[in-house]
Amino acid sequence: MNLDTIEMKAFVPAKDLAESIAFYEALGFEAIRESDELAYLRHGSTAFLLSQFYLREHAENFVMHLLVANADDWHRNVEASGVVEKFFVRLSLPDDRPWGIRDFTLIDPTGVLWRIGHVIAG
Repeated sequence: MNLDTIEMKAFVPAKDLAESIAFYEALGFEAIRESDELAYLRHGSTAFLLSQFYLREHAENFVMHLLVANADDWHRNVEASGVVEKFFVRLSLPDDRPWGIRDFTLIDPTGVLWRIGHVIAG
């Protein structure tokens, strides 16, 4: 019996799939596969599925965590991408959290909260 796992992906809700794909591509994600209902998005070795599914209560309580090498560099990338102005999304400043992560939050066009951070040495 082989119980090895290959990967795990979340189905992230999208109110408007085309708009959400454009948002994530502006951040540097690559849409590997697309259909009318689903997109496979990748950045480096990480990936998730973007699903044309929207239920406000679900979307606004959905949280993704992206562990990166440097949260401050990622924050600068988000600012430089122009997504805040173009997609009218919210972005917080990076901060050290008591649980040992330096992160910031980014809320996508559907209302999904992303916590993007790195582990604090120490």
